[in-house]
Amino acid sequence: MIKAKAQTSAAIAGETFFKTDHLQKDLKKKSVRGGAITMVAQAMKFMLQMCSTIVLARLLTPDDYGLIGMVTVVIKFVVLFKDLGLSTATIQRANINHKQVSTLFWINIAFGIFVALLVAGLSPLIAWFYKEPRLINITTALAFIFICRALSVQHEALLKRQMMFNILAKIDVLSMLSAVVIAIITATQGSGYWSIVYMLLMMSTVNTIGVWIACPWRPGLPRRNANVRSMLAFGSNLTGFKIANYLSLNLDNILIGRLWGTVALGLYAKAYQLVLLPMDQINAPLTTIALPALSRITEDQEKYRNYYYKAVLSVTSIGMPLVGYMFATADQLIPFVLGDKWSDAVPIFLFLAIPAFLGTLEPAMAWAYQSLGRADRQFRSGLVISILTAIAFVIGVRWGGPSELLQL
Repeated sequence: MIKAKAQTSAAIAGETFFKTDHLQKDLKKKSVRGGAITMVAQAMKFMLQMCSTIVLARLLTPDDYGLIGMVTVVIKFVVLFKDLGLSTATIQRANINHKQVSTLFWINIAFGIFVALLVAGLSPLIAWFYKEPRLINITTALAFIFICRALSVQHEALLKRQMMFNILAKIDVLSMLSAVVIAIITATQGSGYWSIVYMLLMMSTVNTIGVWIACPWRPGLPRRNANVRSMLAFGSNLTGFKIANYLSLNLDNILIGRLWGTVALGLYAKAYQLVLLPMDQINAPLTTIALPALSRITEDQEKYRNYYYKAVLSVTSIGMPLVGYMFATADQLIPFVLGDKWSDAVPIFLFLAIPAFLGTLEPAMAWAYQSLGRADRQFRSGLVISILTAIAFVIGVRWGGPSELLQL
């Protein structure tokens, strides 16, 4: 009886997170306000990340970053399965209920635990593949992230569904701040590459605690008759696209780490991270705002087109000039941000800036596919592009070794 009452109270407390009718009345104002809040928060996160990059690059070595780069290639791949696309399904769905979200929550939990155990179990194989025994402990420690993320998926999705961007922004900044502080403290104490591991673990833990506090909804028991089949289908197509896209974009890291070693991968990975860092700060908040907003107006084609045009204009107007500026100042930017010992990353950075300039349009395509519920089309188109990209990587890596890479 007590348990049933507790579940009923949780359902009532979270009921407001399922309804979205109230958002229709003032969608533009909520989007603009949410955009401003999210961009400010993202700017704060960017400054924190840049601060950590500048400090940690001087405390750590390319070998340290190379080690983490080897693991994160695998971790980021498995992260694609963290929610099975079910968070986006919760955001995009016009109507949802307590039974559906509870069932999705427990699916996420079960899969998160499974993936965590799988990653920990595969750590010896990863260490063998890269011929680096230190990767066993690193991989096992980072496996905890999957459990944290599984716990937060549906709560975070409900907050996004309600366009509560101010709350999400506060959680994001607090998570980043906590992670940067722990990373710098441990790095100054000589923890080496473990400081990056601590940073990633801290960020996931604080984020999970934050969304549970901010969202009062609590899951009930999973139900067989929850009617989540269409949401699972949507999520599976979205996950399929993410897998194909990730493999094509990260095959270069795998090949460089395997064939050229930690130092070459450390230089390449750091240049790659730096060239994408500003775009990530722009794309993430705009996606957070655009996806739930577009999902609420799919029935009004004219309104949808206007909103979509403005969203695309926003991301390209900010992103393209920013990447162009970074390309023009790379010789001064890399030594200033990373230090003189990273000067070999400059030619790599210049090469990667060219596709990054054109890639500013990429998130806008995902907004259209996902908000319209056509993740199946996104998966098919992404699969073709990923195969072609992967072929190009396999051919390109055979041009030579690290010396050729630095001469690009």
